[in-house]
Amino acid sequence: MIEHVTLETRKPFHFLSAVVLLLLLFSCSTAPRYTRNSGPHRRNRTPAVKAERISGSKMRGVASYYGRKFHGKKTASGERFDMFAHTAAHRSLPFGTKVKVTNLDNGKSVIVTINDRGPYKKGRIIDLSKGAARKIGLVQTGTARVRLEIVK
Repeated sequence: MIEHVTLETRKPFHFLSAVVLLLLLFSCSTAPRYTRNSGPHRRNRTPAVKAERISGSKMRGVASYYGRKFHGKKTASGERFDMFAHTAAHRSLPFGTKVKVTNLDNGKSVIVTINDRGPYKKGRIIDLSKGAARKIGLVQTGTARVRLEIVK
């Protein structure tokens, strides 16, 4: 005859050991723990080049561009962003500063006006508007090594 076991007839030790075993299984994970800036999801697509100051008014580094997503929105200087104008974002140069940006890969250059803050991507020194990026051949590649010269 099969005997029916109820909760009252079980020993408390078996129940307690099952709970401890489950806790150990679910709390001691061997899966790797990732921080916000590490792990397989993180990819660095820009070259590991830091901004390099050549002289007092010249710098070298990596440039990128931005356009459609921000077109018509206010910049940090308060004016509306025009993706077809020759403007740029820089972290520290004063608004209204004219900067000559030269693509070191093809020698093309453009003069832009700083009207925004950025870039916020590590390893980049300037974000150009799409119009300025097109003029120096940056739209096809997305990023390029550039030289910055402050004009005024």
